[in-house]
Amino acid sequence: MKKVFLTLGVACCLVYMPQISSSQAASQYPLADKLADRIVQKYQTSSCVQLKEKKQQPPDAQKEAIEQKVMQQLKNDPAMRKHFLDRVAGPIANKMFECGMIP
Repeated sequence: MKKVFLTLGVACCLVYMPQISSSQAASQYPLADKLADRIVQKYQTSSCVQLKEKKQQPPDAQKEAIEQKVMQQLKNDPAMRKHFLDRVAGPIANKMFECGMIP
């Protein structure tokens, strides 16, 4: 009987542990989370044509200043950079592959 409860307890911990750690990570870098959400949403809602057009346009001065600030923070904090890239890399790469922007 003890073995059953122990196994059940371990199984519950394994199921809920990723959820706990992901919620802690999300609250640790709110700026990176917000930016990652916006970027992923942009790639998921834009068509291939829209993405190619946006890539060819020069960046807005205000957006460029904000991007530079965030990029500096990501360069200075490797843990934040890893967290950010883990959130955006998959959706961006998939969309670019679908659009023929990467081989």
